[in-house]
Amino acid sequence: MSAQLSSNLLLAVPLAPLAGSILAGLFGKTVGRRGSHVLTILGVLIAFIISVSVMMDVAAGARYNQTIYEWMNVGGLKMEVGFLIDGLTAMMMCVVTFVSLMVHIYTIGYMEEDPGYQRFFSYISLFTFSMLMLVMSNNFLQLFFGWEAVGLVSYLLIGFWFKKPTAIFANMKAFLVNRVGDFGFILGIGLILAFGGSLNYAEVFAKSDELSKFVFPGSDWNMLTVACICLFIGAMGKSAQFPLHVWLPDSMEGPTPISALIHAATMVTAGIFMVTRMSPLFELSDVALNFVLVIGAITALFMGFLGIIQNDIKRVVAYSTLSQLGYMTVALGVSAYNVAVFHLMTHAFFKALLFLAAGSVIIGMHHDQDIRNMGGLRKYMPLTWITSLLGSLALIGTPFFAGFYSKDSIIEAVAASHLPGAGFAQFAVIAGVFVTAFYSFRMYFLVFHGKERFHHKPFPGEHDHHDEHAEHHDPHESPWVVTAPLLLLAIPSVVIGFLTIQPMLFGDLMKDSIIVNGHAHHAMEELAHEFHGATAMALHAFGTLPFWLALAGVAVSYFFYMVKPEIPAAIARTCSPIVRILENKYYMDWFNENVLSAGARMLGNGLWKGGDVALIDGALVNGSANAVGSFAGVVRRMQTGLLSWYALVMVLGIFGLMTWQLWPFLRPVLQSLLAF
Repeated sequence: MSAQLSSNLLLAVPLAPLAGSILAGLFGKTVGRRGSHVLTILGVLIAFIISVSVMMDVAAGARYNQTIYEWMNVGGLKMEVGFLIDGLTAMMMCVVTFVSLMVHIYTIGYMEEDPGYQRFFSYISLFTFSMLMLVMSNNFLQLFFGWEAVGLVSYLLIGFWFKKPTAIFANMKAFLVNRVGDFGFILGIGLILAFGGSLNYAEVFAKSDELSKFVFPGSDWNMLTVACICLFIGAMGKSAQFPLHVWLPDSMEGPTPISALIHAATMVTAGIFMVTRMSPLFELSDVALNFVLVIGAITALFMGFLGIIQNDIKRVVAYSTLSQLGYMTVALGVSAYNVAVFHLMTHAFFKALLFLAAGSVIIGMHHDQDIRNMGGLRKYMPLTWITSLLGSLALIGTPFFAGFYSKDSIIEAVAASHLPGAGFAQFAVIAGVFVTAFYSFRMYFLVFHGKERFHHKPFPGEHDHHDEHAEHHDPHESPWVVTAPLLLLAIPSVVIGFLTIQPMLFGDLMKDSIIVNGHAHHAMEELAHEFHGATAMALHAFGTLPFWLALAGVAVSYFFYMVKPEIPAAIARTCSPIVRILENKYYMDWFNENVLSAGARMLGNGLWKGGDVALIDGALVNGSANAVGSFAGVVRRMQTGLLSWYALVMVLGIFGLMTWQLWPFLRPVLQSLLAF
């Protein structure tokens, strides 16, 4: 018999981090730094322990889908807070709370000297609460609340150092770009509500076949196709898909723990989770799926190219995140939803590990982030070195590591798809294997191997001392509150794929969370047919093209940056136009700032001058006032104060009234007179 899930226990999962956030935020000065991190870590720890317990119950067959609180009922439309707990939700709960717990512990060391220490802990706990409300929701209203809440808190976190101009620019950029995506998202929800008549997942999914028969008003487009594309536009913003990806690299202006929390396990994966949850709707529209597939393929390949030329250690990892999100989106497009969330899970661990390791390097390098100023850190930072190596091996899809099982499954799923965009997507994900391995190990070799460049810094930053007599400090290993999370994240980065591929892809864990039309989209069926165990899959990979491409990427990066470092410089000079395009990030920022922003300013000025100044202020407000004034001026002339004038007006008024009353009788007489 399956276990029963308690409403009160489930409520404690999001409320525990919320309580920690409120206490640290309102009473941070009273409880102090230690009290703030103890309260927030305790809240997230409680949420993690309960999430693991819920995951065990769900694996045993328990499910939960109930309303917790009914907010209002408008014309039969119920607006509720409720939880849907199944395999997909339980997995997300565990991932979010575990990564958040590691980030909380890591933050103790990383933000030790920051004056906003208590505020930072309050924000990251509030972010955890928002993400948990999103993934646990059983209706679109609560989903939208969590969706907007993570966007709001990410704005606060990216701009945490609010006196830093680049941070302010970055958080405003993230906020505006996400508003573009959220506009599409709320349109999609509105269409589903208008035609489905409900905000509850189960009720909408039960009507999915009926919804697929509707036509979008005023066109011959399928309504469900339009709704799914609108929903995915929301995912493009949150999950940083081309062309709404531009906010994510700039968000590295926030503290490093934010990069791990937002860009590894939470905010950027919200779009992947949402599309997976909406699989009963997306499965009914091949047009929407093909759109998802092509956007994901573009992101996977072209964002990877940008990682090659980055020199900021955090931005290299950021572009890696963009590329891997593209891989997840490609999996969604070929209806391999299980594979997409499987890669989401494995990626959360090794990407959080890489971000936190990058932060450890930054601490050891005294806040220098340029990888060209590093080298030889292996002997100074052994724990950071080994965990970074494990994370990099997982990222490039090394057999037996976590990233291999999910990434290889995506490549196989794309090969099994027959959608029109599958050919381009297959090329993108295979070429992306080489690109990922190249830029990942370029960073690894430049940071941890080769000659030590940190004493002389060939590329000094604006805060570096240029006095040759200034004291130089050797890099050092980070404190245990920084390295302990690295070690704990390294374990799942290695083993989680091997342990969970069977239940997540081919078992019963996700069977009632994800709906796939097996007749039209058979990628998962072909994966199941080819799967003969995790060990056999890894051993078979040594003879496949992706493995040799990854190995070639590592080898080329080693040769370029360890053996013949003059080669990359020569290539950069020879291919300077291409390098310039990459350095300018395909000129997307230039286009947004000079074309879209200019157009928006022109439209805004036009609406302001034509609508606000001319129509509202001029015609309606001032115009009505002027009309009343003019009328009053005319009427005022009739008030002379002379009794004879008033008597004349009264006589004329009485004559007019008598004429109006007698007109029906006078009219025939006048007509007779006129006839003569």
